[in-house]
Amino acid sequence: MHRMKLTADERGELEAVIRKRSGSAALARRARYVLLWADGERRVDIRAKLACNDAFVTRWTKAFELQGLAGLVSLHPGRAPVRPVAKLEARVLNKTLKHKPKDGSTHWSSRKLAAELGDVSFSAVQRVWRKHGLQPHRLERHLVSNDPDFETKAADVIGLYLNPPAHAAVFCVDEKTAIQALDRKDRMLPLAPGRAESHGFEYKRNGTLSLFAALNTATGEVLGMTAPRHTSEQFVSFLGDVVGTQPQGREIHVICDNVSSHKTELVEAFLAEHENVRIHYTPTYSSWLNQVENWFSRIQRDVISRGIFTSLKDLDKKLMRYIRQHNKAPKPLKWKYDNPQRRHHQFF
Repeated sequence: MHRMKLTADERGELEAVIRKRSGSAALARRARYVLLWADGERRVDIRAKLACNDAFVTRWTKAFELQGLAGLVSLHPGRAPVRPVAKLEARVLNKTLKHKPKDGSTHWSSRKLAAELGDVSFSAVQRVWRKHGLQPHRLERHLVSNDPDFETKAADVIGLYLNPPAHAAVFCVDEKTAIQALDRKDRMLPLAPGRAESHGFEYKRNGTLSLFAALNTATGEVLGMTAPRHTSEQFVSFLGDVVGTQPQGREIHVICDNVSSHKTELVEAFLAEHENVRIHYTPTYSSWLNQVENWFSRIQRDVISRGIFTSLKDLDKKLMRYIRQHNKAPKPLKWKYDNPQRRHHQFF
């Protein structure tokens, strides 16, 4: 097969096709082949570079000689996927939403549903699910508050976030209980190229600590204290530390959940002694309203989950170090409403 000679314009067009980022990858591959062939590359080298066969070489050489760049565009680019008709979609949705698999499985897979329907391919099932935002393999959990005063308590807490009293301090207070000081029996394998960090499977328990934390909603600063257990005495002691960080007589609002250790006689006595302190309880099963829970998730992820602690003292040191580093550049939390109905279709 003779070598073709390209004009300056033809070479420029082919090079432009190869450089184009949003064009067809198949067209760019054919254009690259023509340039290689015109530049004197051997067939065997072209086949190796482009992962093609002799039929590819012959076909697109002739096509370019006859029609130029237009000849490299495939006349039969493929068939678009068949979109399910409304009746088929209704069958798939009805089976997905109102029935369970006969084999006792808890949820459908696309192949199970296709086999159950009989005349539908699993890819068609996937297209219907994708169109309507269905993901049967996923499971989310929720907890509904049964507090009869939910709206009143929630409005009280949210009001402190959005419109706190002037010249007052607002703290979100809670405790993260029973943090285990786990040490690994086998040595750790550090992070390396091509390998994730690895911890030994066996561990040694060195006891537990409870972490008391108070998040200042205005500044994002966190006050922390560790204790062997979380008791009402420890809670009151920590409240005293929080009050001690503020100017005398300043109005202080404390947001916390309504567990029993937060409602004892010791707590009542503390509030009677400190008239400038007021506690706001979140509704039952609504600890997500307490902003310090967000910060607890951070320290869990950053320090506790993958931490190696040789003793309780080591655990305490690493928790308090994290708090000190956090307070060097604190940022208050900003909540944003996200309407889930905007992300998924609704079925009625």
